[in-house]
Amino acid sequence: MKIAIIAGTGFYNLPALAGNESETVENQYGTARITRGKWNGVEIIFLTRHGQDHSVPPSAINYRANIQALKDLSVNYIIAINVVGGVDKTLLPGDLQLMSDFIDFTSGRENTFFDGLQPHGVTHVDMLNCYDKEIKRALLASAKKLDIPLRDGGVYAGFNGPRFETPAEITFAALAGATVVGMTGCPEVSLAKEAELKYASLALVVNPAAGLSELPITLDEISDVLKKASSKVIEIIEGALSEL
Repeated sequence: MKIAIIAGTGFYNLPALAGNESETVENQYGTARITRGKWNGVEIIFLTRHGQDHSVPPSAINYRANIQALKDLSVNYIIAINVVGGVDKTLLPGDLQLMSDFIDFTSGRENTFFDGLQPHGVTHVDMLNCYDKEIKRALLASAKKLDIPLRDGGVYAGFNGPRFETPAEITFAALAGATVVGMTGCPEVSLAKEAELKYASLALVVNPAAGLSELPITLDEISDVLKKASSKVIEIIEGALSEL
């Protein structure tokens, strides 16, 4: 079995893969930077969206190259870590939620493998259950054993970034049913579905979304929550490996 872990802000390496060299893999969509290793006997492919120095903005990430690389490497499961703002007012900084659906408000991104250039023409892919139930069950079971609260049923609203959203945009997303907001979950999830890869997203809330607090969103605030809560994410994933 081979499991991929895709991570973003605050998750630039996995302690279990410390000392392993990263490498560049190429495909028809570009290049992806990965690190291979083993975690509790499970083969892991680790991919950090923004690069190890956080130099790639959300809208410039080559999502197609990343997902194609994981498919070419015969990955069985993808566990995505998403650092998000809370749209649901009951979600507090440090809370964790599994995604069940998404709303893609991004624009200008290469968001499909089926761009009309294939010999067989355009393919229309169903997006029902785009977040894999099997992976979600494993993550929920791990969190329960660890006594770490983990909510299910989240709806991810994807915006371009790198700027934070406006209060009006958050109000709009909330009216559409979003519970969290982020910049990297789309089109990653839909591309994984198109590629027939099992994918789940574990979201870490690091701040109330714009307009839900009287205070501005700051990187210091986000970094502080990441320092305090990122270990919970790693523990849950570690426990889910044996469940899977």
